[in-house]
Amino acid sequence: MTSTTSTPQESAASSPPAPGLRAESLRLAYGPDRVVVPGLDLAPPHGAVTAVIGANGSGKSTVLRALARLLRPASGHVLLDGHDVHHMRTREVAKRLGLLPQSPVSPEGLTVRDLVRRGRTPHTSLLRQWSEQDEAVLSAALEATDLVGLADEAVDALSGGQRQRAWLALVIAQGTPWLLLDEPTTFLDIAHQIDVLQLVQRLNREDGRSVLMVLHDLNQACRYADHLVALRAGAVVASGRPADIVTEELVATVFDLRSQIVPDPVTGTPLVVPVGRAV
Repeated sequence: MTSTTSTPQESAASSPPAPGLRAESLRLAYGPDRVVVPGLDLAPPHGAVTAVIGANGSGKSTVLRALARLLRPASGHVLLDGHDVHHMRTREVAKRLGLLPQSPVSPEGLTVRDLVRRGRTPHTSLLRQWSEQDEAVLSAALEATDLVGLADEAVDALSGGQRQRAWLALVIAQGTPWLLLDEPTTFLDIAHQIDVLQLVQRLNREDGRSVLMVLHDLNQACRYADHLVALRAGAVVASGRPADIVTEELVATVFDLRSQIVPDPVTGTPLVVPVGRAV
């Protein structure tokens, strides 16, 4: 009787790819003379809310566009569940990644309901038509974003904040395990900002969706994200739990800002109190 054993390499090759989204040695550029990200390794935790923070021009949105397959890397790879996103079919990527870009534009006259309905496109086909499940998902997305009463309104007739919530509803309806949100609180007043960030937390805690979002407000990032990635000049300065990495030194390095860090009186997370420009 002959026994067989597998080598570590064979075991690794036969095991399924690890779930998650990550970038390896990512170099991003707009033309040959404008390198924005010189070489980035990034692995946001699967099953968590991750916020990317940094000053204007640090490469936050560029990185998000590359992860969403909207920008092809000059070199390096973006891997989704172990597969290079540029070697995957568009429909398969759309079933796993939902993207809310900056300042999206909808066709003139499109209603909110029709816009959100488009989020179900990756799940429908000639053989799989619109179903009661799709309708239920659409209705839940409208309700989650407080848009039920505006469902039949034209998107281009809405306020900036209402339009932002309509696009967020589309991403929710897409039903993907990963959500990529580029400044999801843009155009929103403070009350609706909190609504959106609490909704993002619920999508993570209750639906199990992994979230990677770009935020400008450092205190909101500390309060609502489990994990932070701080960028400067396209490079990761620090990453980890807000309580572990947000220090006065980090704020000075990333934002050129002197500050004091105190506990948030509501959540106990780091609260950044600006003092003035760092010298």
